[in-house]
Amino acid sequence: MPGQTIMLVDDSASIRALMRMALEQAGYRVVEACDGQDAIDRLVDSTPDGIVCDLTMPRLDGLGFLRYLRHHPSLRRVPLMLLTTESRQQVKDQARVQGAQAFLNKPCRPGDLVAAVQRLVH
Repeated sequence: MPGQTIMLVDDSASIRALMRMALEQAGYRVVEACDGQDAIDRLVDSTPDGIVCDLTMPRLDGLGFLRYLRHHPSLRRVPLMLLTTESRQQVKDQARVQGAQAFLNKPCRPGDLVAAVQRLVH
């Protein structure tokens, strides 16, 4: 829903910029983080309505960040979608067990991202 805040977590600044542009054009507010640890640091300030997170990142990857979220009462209900180039079902199953609500393959089209975020936060 436009007006909601989405956190983008990806180690690629260019990918974050493209995702930010698409989501802002759709009316979302966007907060960026460069990896899972940076995202944790930013969650101190406010809780987003949804999180779009890359699976593979330095310092703290998407699965580690997801585990952190699900173990903190104030954050465990925040919906999270993982971005991945990973095609192995085992990885997706592991992420789903840990609480990922959705997956989107990278690279993705801006319209696909916006549609997936709309489904995630409704």
